[in-house]
Amino acid sequence: MLCRNGAAGGRNLVVAVFAYNHDRSYVLRVLQLARTYPAPPPINAVFWADVLRHAPNRAAQTALSYAFRQLGVPYVWGGEGPQTKRLSSGATSISGGFDCSGLVQAAYAAAGIRLPRTATEQYHAGVRVPSSQPLEPGDLVFYGGTSFLHHVGIAISPTEMIDAPHTGAFVRFDPIRYHGDDYFGAVRLTMSVPAGSN
Repeated sequence: MLCRNGAAGGRNLVVAVFAYNHDRSYVLRVLQLARTYPAPPPINAVFWADVLRHAPNRAAQTALSYAFRQLGVPYVWGGEGPQTKRLSSGATSISGGFDCSGLVQAAYAAAGIRLPRTATEQYHAGVRVPSSQPLEPGDLVFYGGTSFLHHVGIAISPTEMIDAPHTGAFVRFDPIRYHGDDYFGAVRLTMSVPAGSN
């Protein structure tokens, strides 16, 4: 919406916010709040090309590319992706987002691999990666316990992942291991998934 109102590339932000709400105090408050957020680091094209080059197969490359395009999409519990609607005014409305397993499911669906919906089920859809083996781009990394896995991300390297982390956050890059995590393990997907997956 801001881009449509002239703020593409960070230009004319004041005009774009004012087009949304014609209250000058509102515009000032939005701009003040915006300045409190750190600018995201630029994505190095050479780095991302290297990630894709190290992916073990075309399916992992496709899934990673899809997940990469979702960076900045909001986390929504139970979310399976943004929904776009055309309003009667002709404007476009975008709502929704991803939860962690919804992002993984959509990313691999783009690669032609159907995965179950939840993190626990997704863990059983691949081949376990031994802890002694380095993770490859496209591997799925899981958090939780034996009976319930509450989070999943897609590895982009042995130490980093793309994930939809929690309410209030956006699809982003995160470290795979961090202080106090409950990392459970990783699986690598093949070109097909086991029978019984939906």
